[in-house]
Amino acid sequence: MSAFIDEQRARFGVEPICRKLEVSTSAYWARRSKPPSSRATHDEFVLGEIHRVHAEAFEIYGQLKTWQQLQREEIRVARCTVERLMRGCGIEGVRKGTTRRTTIPGLAPVPAEDLVQRDFSADRPDKLWLADFTYIRTGEG
Repeated sequence: MSAFIDEQRARFGVEPICRKLEVSTSAYWARRSKPPSSRATHDEFVLGEIHRVHAEAFEIYGQLKTWQQLQREEIRVARCTVERLMRGCGIEGVRKGTTRRTTIPGLAPVPAEDLVQRDFSADRPDKLWLADFTYIRTGEG
């Protein structure tokens, strides 16, 4: 919220934005003047260490091995904190076997040709006519 107000304050001013967003103007200014919290400061330090350890391990280490390496270097941090920070930055380790991949659609999917021009009528079972009256044999008989 504060980042949005910071971006738009030169254009619209702080008070109109806060009024529209139903946010206290005094809370915005108080939040802006405060130093970062101890958690934010600690997270920034740990994230730098995570980037370093991940790079030194040729970007192979995942959350568990990164946490274990930090413990060996006597950087005391919770495993869940390492997981949270790595997930937030999109840092992943290498997986064994197949990679995780979701369905990726093509750039321009080509629809199937409409050979029958949506006319699905037939005078008997297993018989279908094309638009140019060519017979298609679809079954026995």
